Formats: sequence, C-alpha cells, structure tokens
Amino acid sequence: MLPQQKLLALRPDADSSTPLYLQLGHKLAAAIHAGFWLADDPLPSERNLCEMLGVSRVTARKALDLLLADGLIIRRHGAGTYITPKLEQPLNKLTNLSEMLKQRGFTPGSRWLKREVALANAEEQLKLNLAANCKVSRLQRVRTANDVVMALEETALPFLLVPDPSLIGDSLYEYMRSVRLSVVRAIQNIAAINATEALSQLVDVAPGEAMLHLTRVGYLENGVVCELTHSYFRNDYYDFVVELHK
Repeated sequence: MLPQQKLLALRPDADSSTPLYLQLGHKLAAAIHAGFWLADDPLPSERNLCEMLGVSRVTARKALDLLLADGLIIRRHGAGTYITPKLEQPLNKLTNLSEMLKQRGFTPGSRWLKREVALANAEEQLKLNLAANCKVSRLQRVRTANDVVMALEETALPFLLVPDPSLIGDSLYEYMRSVRLSVVRAIQNIAAINATEALSQLVDVAPGEAMLHLTRVGYLENGVVCELTHSYFRNDYYDFVVELHK
C-alpha cells in the first residue's frame, strides 16, 4: 500500500477542466507504471480512494474502470482490485515460463487440456525432422500465474525422446532435465494475432482481442530438435523485451 502522503498526491484538481475520473485514472496509471505498486499488490478500494482523495464513489469507480480497460488491474470477486501480474520476458536469454514466474515471485500453474501420443502432423514432421509415420507426444495446457490465466501453450515432442507425456508436470524443461534432455538452444518467432472464438474461451479474452503468438523450436546439445511449442499470450499480461547495444 502506498504511504498516505504519496496517495494524497494522486488527488485530482477540482479546478481543472479535465473530468475528475480521467485525472484520477491517469494519475493512478502513472503511479502503477512508476512502480508504486508491485504486480499482484492490492489497490486501495473505491471507499478508501473516496475517503483519502475526497472524490465521489462514481469518480473512483470510473477511474478504476479505465485501469481495468487498459489491463493494468484485475478484479477478483470478493477479494478486491489488484495490480495485473504482467511479465516481461527478455528475448536474449533462453528461459521457460515456469522459471520466469518463480524468479518474479509468482506461483506457476497449468490446467491440462491434452497429454497424448499421436502421429506427427505436417508441421511437426517438418520442424522436428520426423518421418511421416513417426509419433509425437502432444501437450496442450492453459498457463497461469497466481491462478491468473496468462497463455495457452501447445507443445509437440518426438515420441522417441518423450514417450510418456503424462509424466510431465508444471515445468516441461524441469522434466526434460530430469531425463537428461536439456534444451540448450532455441529459435523463436513472434507474431501478433487476433484471438479466435475457441482461443478466446480458453484464455478469458474477447474474440478478436490482440494476442502474442510465439513459436519456439528447441534443440538439445547434440543438435537434435526436441521441441515445437506454440504459445498464445494475453497482451495485457505479457511483454517481450529486447536490450539493444550500439
């Protein structure tokens, strides 16, 4: 929670021509971007904002609605309003979602939709260097951080390397390391897409909502292709960051 003096600095100017709810919404957004609250921290309630800042309940609610529309906060039924657990993934380092979430203090989770063995499709044959009659172990799951849906993830692994997908837990890479199949290199492609009807239902966004589609092909130390993953990330919870040097 912000100290009282910092919270008072968010008070809107009653003499300004800008509506009070817009002023408050902009100031709250600026405070969030400045790190006054951390991801998953509770935001002051409408009642507290009213009492501390001398605004009406309608003004406080409309200001919070602006933050909600911008993906800066989430409302949890019966628990209040919280800062969105948005993640930034650097693109110059090989990592996985479970490791990244743990490093940032989140609890990773998975809701499994599929763990099956099937014949490789055309894309899997091409990208995993498999013959037409080869099998793959397929995984499909919804990924969460502190029980908040972050992404849909679909993975195909060569059956000869991973014959029993039911043994894989929340972290694919932890499992692969446990069977001496560490991914040491990967090629990733990132694209902007719009959520289909089916995808939107799985990740709790509106149909047509902009999303980030990441395709990863992973390699073992001996150069063998071991992973093809399609990840569909919610844009309000996830960013990719690249550090550039001259």
